[in-house]
Amino acid sequence: MNSMLPRDPQGHQPKPTETDRVPESIQRDGDTGITITWNDGSATAWTNSQLRKACPCATCREKKRGLAEKAKDTSGPIGLPVLSAAEAKPLRIDSMRPVGSYAYNIAFSDGHDSGIFPFVLLHEGPDGAA
Repeated sequence: MNSMLPRDPQGHQPKPTETDRVPESIQRDGDTGITITWNDGSATAWTNSQLRKACPCATCREKKRGLAEKAKDTSGPIGLPVLSAAEAKPLRIDSMRPVGSYAYNIAFSDGHDSGIFPFVLLHEGPDGAA
């Protein structure tokens, strides 16, 4: 990995922080995703759906925790999901606004707009590997 972080006197590379990886450009991949080019020369591609599923906001974290607990419980009947009109439409990114110099707030077409996505998360990509 090409890194712009200085090494310590023992030659060890410190772990990147939110401000070490900075987007140089963000390009739309049609209506289905984005590609972010970073200051370390790498690029990360995300689909809209991957970004929405990776939302780190408290509401989404609680929803994921609840779904995981529900999946463990096999004693009751299977509940079928109900989709709102916005959820049934193709998911789009409506806007991305910088939050300080460490993250983006992303608003999605399903009405969700409370997620703050740190650069470290966005740099790692959907598979969690930069």
